[in-house]
Amino acid sequence: MEKASRISTRLRRRFRRGIAQGWSWPRFGVQLFFLLLVLRIGWDFAGFVSHHQTLGAEPFVDRPAGVDGFLPISALMSVKYWLATGLVHPFHPAGFVLLLIFIGVSVLFKKAFCSWICPVGMLSEFLGRFGKFTFSRNLRLPRWLDIPLRSLKYLLLGFFLNAVLRMSAQALGSFLDSPYNRIADIKMYKFFARMTPFSLGVIVTLVLLSLVIRHFWCRYLCPYGALVGFLSLLSVYKITRIAPACTDCGLCAKVCPADLPVHQLNRVRSDECTGCVECVASCPVDGALAFAPPGLVQKPAARLKPVWLAVAVLLVFLVPVGAARLAGLWDSSVSDAEYRMRIQESDSMIYNHTGGDAPPDPRLRE
Repeated sequence: MEKASRISTRLRRRFRRGIAQGWSWPRFGVQLFFLLLVLRIGWDFAGFVSHHQTLGAEPFVDRPAGVDGFLPISALMSVKYWLATGLVHPFHPAGFVLLLIFIGVSVLFKKAFCSWICPVGMLSEFLGRFGKFTFSRNLRLPRWLDIPLRSLKYLLLGFFLNAVLRMSAQALGSFLDSPYNRIADIKMYKFFARMTPFSLGVIVTLVLLSLVIRHFWCRYLCPYGALVGFLSLLSVYKITRIAPACTDCGLCAKVCPADLPVHQLNRVRSDECTGCVECVASCPVDGALAFAPPGLVQKPAARLKPVWLAVAVLLVFLVPVGAARLAGLWDSSVSDAEYRMRIQESDSMIYNHTGGDAPPDPRLRE
């Protein structure tokens, strides 16, 4: 009995150190909210596809517009199209709105998209913590390898940005109107529903690497993270260390998911800072660390504690989404009838990445 008690105590200690440490309840709560939201969107979208794929044999489910958030290239093109023409493209406008929201979050609160909103970020974080719980530690790559690997996500981002930014407004409109983009959400769904052995192997490899190396995908390969990381350099809020109050205990650096030496910096400017504020939550000295605009650090009212940052992130997300719904900039203008028709032929050659004009299909006329 005593031996079992010792084992239980040891496991609880390892759980606290490996999984629970550095995961404040406000952030976990917000992450859980977005995870459940994404799972609901995925469930509803699967039902929507099934209904039209079976020509109505399965129950009807409304298409969840939030699925457009998983079409980042289409969203990026829509943003460029909007900047060039002043028009919001009618196909997948929710993706356009969500990308602008995530840009806004990054300009306000560092890479809070990654640490508070992104479900892949939450999964990556859990895998790293589970790996630490299982193996007692995570592998930390040496700087000579870590820095070149971190550049990979920026190279991927540069590739996509170069392709999109070089396109004219006419070329963008042609692609956004194309048969492929009209059902890009369906093509994305089919990629995961009919995954090839190679794709599955890549995902399994990333999962295994994330168990050993904390945030492997996010730190080294995610182009979305690179985009918000670059924009986060303009962030209004930053982590600031108030040196006279700091005891140099190093706990802030220990819980930092980006492995930043917070206890040695006066202000954290790094593009790797995710704005998770776990350093602030774990600091044993009240007022030694602050998440605030640099010029207002000395004013307590300007400092965002984790619980208020949670509220701010939710508001910055929910208010624009509600406004977009009211303004009619949320649901795609691709009709259910068009979805049903195009789903049946979605494996044909016209639904490739080359784009092209898509005149009205006579089969859709009433």
